Amino acid sequence: MDLDFTDDQSALRDTLRTFFEKESSTAAVRAAEPLGFDAALWRKVVDLGLAAIAVPEHLGGGGAGFVELAIAAECLGQSLAPVPLIEAAVANDLIASLSDGGSSLPEAGPSSSGAPDARLESLTARAVAGELLATLALRPATGDLARLVPAGAVADLVAVLRGDELLLLRQPDRGPAAPGGAVHNLGALPLADCPIDTEHALVLARGPAAVRAYRRALSRWELLTGAALFGLGSKALDIGVDYVMQRKAFGVLIGTFQTIQHRLADNAIALDGARLLAYEAAWAQDENLPTADTSATMAFLFAAETAHKTASEVLHFHGGYGYTLEYDIQLYFRRAKAWSLVAGDSRAAYARLAHRVFGAAPAPAERAG
Repeated sequence: MDLDFTDDQSALRDTLRTFFEKESSTAAVRAAEPLGFDAALWRKVVDLGLAAIAVPEHLGGGGAGFVELAIAAECLGQSLAPVPLIEAAVANDLIASLSDGGSSLPEAGPSSSGAPDARLESLTARAVAGELLATLALRPATGDLARLVPAGAVADLVAVLRGDELLLLRQPDRGPAAPGGAVHNLGALPLADCPIDTEHALVLARGPAAVRAYRRALSRWELLTGAALFGLGSKALDIGVDYVMQRKAFGVLIGTFQTIQHRLADNAIALDGARLLAYEAAWAQDENLPTADTSATMAFLFAAETAHKTASEVLHFHGGYGYTLEYDIQLYFRRAKAWSLVAGDSRAAYARLAHRVFGAAPAPAERAG
């Protein structure tokens, strides 16, 4: 395993850092609240081809891999860009793989005859081209409802598992000025509950193949969100270092206090580990290793814990100022918590991971991932 970037990957990272620093300033992040979606920025992200970068070239995508997507996710996290790049990229990859002759999955086609569905081909082409915004429900449907879908308030298409069927929902046309049923949250995420209209839903896959495809998509969401959380944590750490070298207490810079130095150093080391896990998980996905899904969950859980701890401690270094809306660290603190909570209770996720790796007793409430 060689996790050094190639020249092309390094150039991509430099380009995207510059892009997001310019287009997603903290002023732009604030302006996108409370919904947490900037339609103009999303159009620019689509024009860069980022949402379809992992889709095969013959389907209109960039033909790159998940390492490249992880780079994009890291840069997004550093700037808190209010666009659902991760959800769209994962959903586009899922939809494209299943519409392309059902990929290599048995029972994966939308029709029993194996013939391609013209509606699905059209929706896939439009999603890959950026005309439609697709997302993934992180939980199987409850009855006829997909709950708390990330980007569900702004998405045109939603991929959701219901029973042993993987469905593609077409959301009502509403336009960027009229988000649908957004659920208020302090993380400023465009979450929504999405109803399932079975008469108009398309079946992407059925049976065990549907569950496998859905689990793989969830794993890819985890690794990319882990990369974004690492980016968020690294920027929060930079904010903390800058602040403690300016604020004084008892006549001296608080950055000279040993306890603050130790905590900053501990967070820096932990963030290095989060970065390593995220890119190892991305590499494992690109190599299609049997450990890829487990690596993705590890990367996500560790990055979530590390990003939240870093942002929380940096906020406390600010004292009471850290909680005020004028200071940028509160933007990072709220999202460090919210981005991971979208996937549910981390304790249950750790229990599922332990069961997967060590065969321990599973958590009482299992989700498909």
